[in-house]
Amino acid sequence: MVRCVKSGYLLFLLLFCLPLWCSAESPQEELALSAVFARLKAAAAQTQSLSSTFVQEKQLTMFAETLLSDGRFYYRQPDHLRWELLTPVASGFVLRGQQGERWNSLSREVTAFRIDGDPMMGIVAQQLLAWARVDIDWLRSRYRIELLAEQPVRLQLFPLNSGEAGFIEQLQILFSADSRYVVRVEMHEAGGDQTRLHFEQVQINQPLPADAFLLPEFR
Repeated sequence: MVRCVKSGYLLFLLLFCLPLWCSAESPQEELALSAVFARLKAAAAQTQSLSSTFVQEKQLTMFAETLLSDGRFYYRQPDHLRWELLTPVASGFVLRGQQGERWNSLSREVTAFRIDGDPMMGIVAQQLLAWARVDIDWLRSRYRIELLAEQPVRLQLFPLNSGEAGFIEQLQILFSADSRYVVRVEMHEAGGDQTRLHFEQVQINQPLPADAFLLPEFR
């Protein structure tokens, strides 16, 4: 298999770079979703910190091979993040409140940013925080959400914005058995391409590395 050079957080930028609007479910769907969402929110409220590794798989219609990349993710309440692609080229960003830095080990470039002054990083950070916090209200303001399974919870999300819907057909989100975190995200594009993120070795409320939200040392 071929290792993908594409930065892991580019997926999130592509998903959420357009304005979005709300829609309503039927009363029956609303009732079922509300019960599931209440369970997800209650579980997420107990999370003070989160860490995991992840594997990103990209299937392109023009290639038979699957493009793979590996990374890791750290989160600490309320607004500290690290999203880092480890292979094939180390790159990523750290966020501490409104301020952060992003880097690329190939170019050895480091750029400081503020999310209130950098639209791209603001979008990326908001999306990652939404998944880490299981921010259902934020997601519902942007998608029509269907419940595919209750245990473990599996959701199907359809973009409400016509521009985004022209690019993305749907997302599928799978939660852990205890509903405390996301274990898989699938993006199905209109042209047939698919991207999957698998979150592994997830640890909740465990001590994070001392340098979790610091820049890496390039060697």
